[in-house]
Amino acid sequence: YNPDLKSRWFYVPAILAMTLMLVTMILPSMAVVREKEIGTMEQIIVTPIRSWQLIIGKLFPFLIIGYVNLFFITALVVWLFGVPLRGTLGGLVVLTIPFLLTNLALGLFVSTIVRNQQQAMLASMFFLMVPMIYLSGLIFPIENMPIVIQKITYAIPLRYYVDIIRGVFLKGSGVAVLWPEMATLSGFALATITLASVRFRKRLD
Repeated sequence: YNPDLKSRWFYVPAILAMTLMLVTMILPSMAVVREKEIGTMEQIIVTPIRSWQLIIGKLFPFLIIGYVNLFFITALVVWLFGVPLRGTLGGLVVLTIPFLLTNLALGLFVSTIVRNQQQAMLASMFFLMVPMIYLSGLIFPIENMPIVIQKITYAIPLRYYVDIIRGVFLKGSGVAVLWPEMATLSGFALATITLASVRFRKRLD
């Protein structure tokens, strides 16, 4: 799938995945905690909405931002770096949905357990993003990692999306081929959204 062995064909699509993760995890990680800092949490407390409704409301705008970034970066990857998009853009959009939802929910979960935006950013960067980047196969091949670490990588959502992004760009794969990765990411998305909804409490603490 890369007959000329061009390194950018291998790395640039994965950088797209990393950029999406950075944007869609940092922004929502500061969403709820910002409400506490500026004092609008009191207004949310007195409303009749439930925690899961608030979580969905927080997710949607950032989901739109995530897709804007996806289209923009995909255009750069194809036109600036010359990496072929052998799959379809529609397939890429569909396969990206669970990955974005997983990142957004993880960011929101972080925002429910920290007290200020600085803590939210640090927690997102060092406790979530750094392990994901190193254990996803983005930089180091998973096959070269110790067996124990290889097993841990199955719990890293970015690992599955890296396979998706390279499959769509370099192999021309679609949902029919990449559905196992999409199903796994969908499970991650459901679990993280549920966790963020349960963790959120409509109280000042």
